[in-house]
Amino acid sequence: MTSHQTTQTMKPATAAKKLGVYLEATPAEFQEGVVSRTELNALQADPPQWLQDLRRTGPHPRPVVAAKLGISIAGLARGGVTEALTTDQIDALKQDNPEWLQKERATQAEVRKEAVRIKEKNKEKSAQQADEPRGPRS
Repeated sequence: MTSHQTTQTMKPATAAKKLGVYLEATPAEFQEGVVSRTELNALQADPPQWLQDLRRTGPHPRPVVAAKLGISIAGLARGGVTEALTTDQIDALKQDNPEWLQKERATQAEVRKEAVRIKEKNKEKSAQQADEPRGPRS
């Protein structure tokens, strides 16, 4: 018996998400086809010029925009940013530093601080449980 391995493929939207690029800005042949796992790995290992350009100048998808601004995706929506932005637009937003962006960055900083606090608390709790003697075994 021989086993036949099928090639794992994904929709262009999934591949674009994994590559961190905005699907609508990719070439038509990328948008219209399917992408195999091998092709995705090749694009990641040796990105073609169009992928390098998209990663450098955008337009960027919302998760990338949020990360570049140091806020959450929900924070983007609260700030009224619903579209993909280019690197220049992101830089201009950073330069203008509107009140909503300052507020969202402060919120994000608090969220990160709380996450660190919880992680430390859980680490201490785990260490205490590890140190507790266990009862006799029967």
